[in-house]
Amino acid sequence: MLQDPLVWGYGRNNGPDSWHKLFPIANGRRQSPIDIKLWSAKFDSSLKPLNFNYDSSTAQGIVNKGYSFNVEFDDSSDKSVLSGGPLTERYRLAHFSFHWGCRDDQGSEHSIDDLKYAAELHLVHWNTKYKTFCDALHHSDGLAIVGVFLTIGNSEPELQEVIDALDAIKQRNMHAVFTDFNPACLLPDNLDFWTYSGSLTIPPLLECVVWIVLREPINITKEQLSKFRSLYSTTKGEYPQRHMVENWRPCQPLQGRQVRRFLK
Repeated sequence: MLQDPLVWGYGRNNGPDSWHKLFPIANGRRQSPIDIKLWSAKFDSSLKPLNFNYDSSTAQGIVNKGYSFNVEFDDSSDKSVLSGGPLTERYRLAHFSFHWGCRDDQGSEHSIDDLKYAAELHLVHWNTKYKTFCDALHHSDGLAIVGVFLTIGNSEPELQEVIDALDAIKQRNMHAVFTDFNPACLLPDNLDFWTYSGSLTIPPLLECVVWIVLREPINITKEQLSKFRSLYSTTKGEYPQRHMVENWRPCQPLQGRQVRRFLK
């Protein structure tokens, strides 16, 4: 499973530049995120439209992980699955999380021709040909993560439902019930995408991810983004208290990988 954030983080002494000391794979050949270069992304006619088949009844809870927060889903059945695109199997939705920064123009993990966005949503799915999420982590096609950029703009009522739940999980390890939510409402209208083979962007940085990065961003307001930054990476009673203000990993070398694109 994913590693304890007490061991790593985003600070000066335990941030992404130091992760290779504990996780040598950080210097691997298919690390994420990457900077997507528009001129070199290859159109691939074999790619299919994405099919998001989500069921709001699978939403279970929201938890402060110390490095971000997760909205978690019941993945014991195929009620909420992703298929299509570059995928040849069905992938079950496990959770989604966000990455953001201390600046409104520098919070996403992926970038497009060196352009970053205010934040980035990751919808994390695992391949149903494997027995469990943990099993899938050890295979090159184990996970499919959909990345959605967020840009400063008008209020998104659907996102506000998530924002409103954050007051219940201010500190690390705090958990609250969060049900009856269909994350398809967080997707943009246009589902054109780029795809490439990559890794988790947090330790243990395993190279098990088929990345699908959507071209069209969704909106987040400055006020909503400030609620992300108001979360703590520390537990209740821990001193000093530290806010989650910058939880993104810098772009990694492409290492000869091909980025493919799907356009309707």
